Amino acid sequence: MEKLSTRQRIMQEALTLFAENGFEAVSVAQIASAVGIKAPSLYKHFESKQHIFDEILLEMQSRYEQKAASLQMNGMEATKDIAVFSGLDEQQLVEMGKNLFDYFLHDTFASKFRRMLTIEQYHSRDLSALYTKQYLDEPLSYQSLVFGLMIQAGLLEPEDPMLLALHFYAPLFLLLTSCDCHPEREEKAFQMVEQHIRQFSRLHGKKEL
Repeated sequence: MEKLSTRQRIMQEALTLFAENGFEAVSVAQIASAVGIKAPSLYKHFESKQHIFDEILLEMQSRYEQKAASLQMNGMEATKDIAVFSGLDEQQLVEMGKNLFDYFLHDTFASKFRRMLTIEQYHSRDLSALYTKQYLDEPLSYQSLVFGLMIQAGLLEPEDPMLLALHFYAPLFLLLTSCDCHPEREEKAFQMVEQHIRQFSRLHGKKEL
């Protein structure tokens, strides 16, 4: 296993503390103690707690981009991904959905960052806005654009793309957050993810004449 640099250890320990206690409740001294260094040593790597947070966010985005690339998709721009989704059959769509669900559930940065924002959305206006952007606005916007393009291509029945996005995304996010608090529900959650994707495909896929 590759040894982590001090900078990487600071980011990981900080994220763990943020996920457990929220961003505001954690001090630089607590982060340094968790890493096993003194606070002045931490400042050699990061200017402030906010700087650590910003770098965690960048790392999380980088990890997602790498994951999306491994699935031959962009993951952020619908126009670049429509060709990918158009070429998937139901089984391939199920496998991609379960793969991404597993990533968001178990990736260290993605899962802990989500838990931190879930806590902090009630305490910080800025972090509440980030929570809304990260887990509501951007996913729904991306998926509504994908569904809109699929409707134009004749792959889905003509319906409101934003409502389709809401129908598709909401159960997945609900299952994800449920597993955050109850890991014992994971096996059932993965079964429901598959059932949900198959049902969505049957209900909204273009019917043959």
